[in-house]
Amino acid sequence: MDLQLNNKNALVTGSTKGIGYAIAQVLAQEGANVIVNGRSQESSDKAASSIGHGARGIAADVSTAEGCNKLLKDAGQIDILVNNAGIFEPKPFVEIPDADWERFYEVNVMSGVRLTRAVLPGMLERNWGRVLFVSSESGVQIPAEMIHYGMTKAANIALVNGIARLTKGTHVTVNAILPGPTASEGVSNFVGEMAKDANLSKDEFEKEFFESARPTSLIQRFAEVEEVANTTAYYCSPLSSATNGAAIRVDGGVVLGT
Repeated sequence: MDLQLNNKNALVTGSTKGIGYAIAQVLAQEGANVIVNGRSQESSDKAASSIGHGARGIAADVSTAEGCNKLLKDAGQIDILVNNAGIFEPKPFVEIPDADWERFYEVNVMSGVRLTRAVLPGMLERNWGRVLFVSSESGVQIPAEMIHYGMTKAANIALVNGIARLTKGTHVTVNAILPGPTASEGVSNFVGEMAKDANLSKDEFEKEFFESARPTSLIQRFAEVEEVANTTAYYCSPLSSATNGAAIRVDGGVVLGT
């Protein structure tokens, strides 16, 4: 399928690895001019070079206003913004200090707020644009083991709900992608450590994880980053023009209900 992305300028935050990298890779393969973003120029350039298709790297820490401003200045016109930068960490609720709540909010929420606030007026003026927030099924079914993370992902969905209203009658859309448990690099490393601590193989741990922690999953496995990326790329394209203000699940059926 031709996603009609030739010459569209796409910025994917947090895209040196994991889901963000996979999204940037698909967009570049589909003809978009992709900007890869990470916190270091070395990692950003390395990922961009690996992706090819003219992708370029811009280093910026999007958890700060200064970092967002630098990224926007260096990026130029943005037709597609994928707010993917995010962090997660399982921690008991009573042990989460204020500093962690603030850090998670800055990275997972305010990065998207600042960047979207900056690019939306230009998209509306040109009467075309795509804004995607990579949220999570954890924004719908808040995980007890990382409530602070779930809170930020619920905030992403709320932002999409509100910002999409500002695009009424235009060809600009704002949507949220809700991945379920996904085998990104960070998750795979975390699972590997947990499996080691439990004296289980990765396959054994994955089976146990879905039976006990995510029993509602219909696919009963971690999604691949490419599966999330393929869906995201479609909603970045002109072909998705009738979808706006939506929370799009790529969760393997974890969320109960339709």
